[in-house]
Amino acid sequence: MNPSPIGAGGESPQRLLPLQDLWPSIRRAWLFAAVAGLLVLAPTFYMFEVYGRVVESRSHVTLAMLTLAVVLAYAVMETLEWARAEVMRETAAWVDQRLAPRIIDAIHQANLRRPGAANVQPLLDWRTVRDFFHHPVLGAAMEAPLSLVFLLILYLISPVLGWAALVGAIVQVALAWFNQSTTQPPLSAANRGAIAAQQAADGMLRNAEVVEAMGMMRALHQRWWKLQQEFLRLQALASDRAGVFAALSKWVQVVWSSALLGLGAWLLLENALPGGAAMMIVGSVLGGRVLVPLVQIVTQWRAVVTARDAWQRLEKWMNQLPPKPPAMPLPPPKGLLTVEGVVVAPPGSQVPILRGVAFVLQPGEALAVVGPSGSGKTTLARALVGLWPSMAGKVRLDGADVFGWDKAELGPHIGYLPQGVDLLDGTIAENIARFGRVDMPRVREAAALVGLDDLIAALPQGYDTVVGAEGTVLSGGQRQRVALARALYGDPALVVLDEPNASLDEAGDAALVQAIARCKARGTTFVIITHRTSVLSVVDKMLVLVDGATKAWGPRDEVLAALQRPAAATALTKAAAQPQVQPT
Repeated sequence: MNPSPIGAGGESPQRLLPLQDLWPSIRRAWLFAAVAGLLVLAPTFYMFEVYGRVVESRSHVTLAMLTLAVVLAYAVMETLEWARAEVMRETAAWVDQRLAPRIIDAIHQANLRRPGAANVQPLLDWRTVRDFFHHPVLGAAMEAPLSLVFLLILYLISPVLGWAALVGAIVQVALAWFNQSTTQPPLSAANRGAIAAQQAADGMLRNAEVVEAMGMMRALHQRWWKLQQEFLRLQALASDRAGVFAALSKWVQVVWSSALLGLGAWLLLENALPGGAAMMIVGSVLGGRVLVPLVQIVTQWRAVVTARDAWQRLEKWMNQLPPKPPAMPLPPPKGLLTVEGVVVAPPGSQVPILRGVAFVLQPGEALAVVGPSGSGKTTLARALVGLWPSMAGKVRLDGADVFGWDKAELGPHIGYLPQGVDLLDGTIAENIARFGRVDMPRVREAAALVGLDDLIAALPQGYDTVVGAEGTVLSGGQRQRVALARALYGDPALVVLDEPNASLDEAGDAALVQAIARCKARGTTFVIITHRTSVLSVVDKMLVLVDGATKAWGPRDEVLAALQRPAAATALTKAAAQPQVQPT
């Protein structure tokens, strides 16, 4: 069941994964663990039977049959342990299949809402939760109910032994409670500190060039080291406390097992132990088995706290990012772009960057968006491709709201080149084909459109060249051309380019202009954000943004003429204000 946000009526968010969905598998695993736990007593049974029957009867056949029986019991016990482990492995795989894609989508959505805010910590938390399915402490928890069975057997042997074992169990439970109370706060704080230290280290690595160039390494290293030291201090504190309780728990187990043996001997001397000396040994063995799972839970409680904290962080984080409801399928767009007085603010902010921007583009038209830095051009680009929602107004493509359109359905019909060009680790062909099915004729066509085919042909591996993380194998201009080819791949209906020629040379500029002209002839609608005039020759309309508002909009030549008139008037005013020099 997917999480949902807290509703208007105040209802609490749904669980990330209801426990009832896991109960059939856990019940089956518990059954295997219970039977295997009972078979642990097989060696004790074998010992008594050998001392009782074999030694007295001196029968080789009895010895052979008892040995065969205990070997079969061992085989069944190990088979059941293997079956329990397999059930938990399959359960973990099922949960992973159900939740991992949702977690990846949530990380993606978080980065869209606030770029750079999300990280891989949810994936690390999920790995911690998934690994807990295989942890020994979970097996010990499954075996803990057997302690009640062993207590009942002890009570049937002798109420005194039963009460003594119960006291030992209560002491172990009390130790587990104190262990939880004293280790959970520092251990949870240590986990949070580890996350903060890891994020600080990741920030240094991601910005290594800036850090090195401006001498920031020492200060950032000190900041990271301070976080790391605090994390290590808290972790050591939690480990010390857990170690004390683990030692106490083991001490109680050893002492209580010996105490039960001594108590059984005393009862035997008082003729109050049914079954004689054999029951004295049985009482000691059963008393030890009562305490074993409790000791394991106490000594490995740190894993329980870590998994619980990871699950709570994951569930809280996922409830803040509910999945989008399924959208109605729509026909492929033709390219009619309508912007209806949009007001856009960054996700999480109420301060608008765009205010009342409106225009219409017919299929095959190209719009140049110009304006000073900070005027909202990049915000407009994000709104046009449906990355950022609008506070008011709508961006529509063929009449449908772009933001609400299923991106898996709309994406092939959209081309987008952001201001910061990033390629993904893979081949050039995979990057151009958007990591879908690589249609090489269409890949070559897109590369030829931006003048990339000759450059790729010169590479030793051609289109199979691996670009590396963020495309570091290629130069800035080459990365921009590959990203342009990716934006034009598949004849999209709408292409939004944010500073597409920022890293291009003169030849690249010319190739870009030709590519826009060819795609326009096919009916592609373009929105080009630029500071350079080279692409103005192929645009039909212009939009001038200043402080998030429209200063001018219309056909290219009319807007250029309107912009030139104030500039000419300003020049004339300045010239008139200058003092005139009289000829001598």
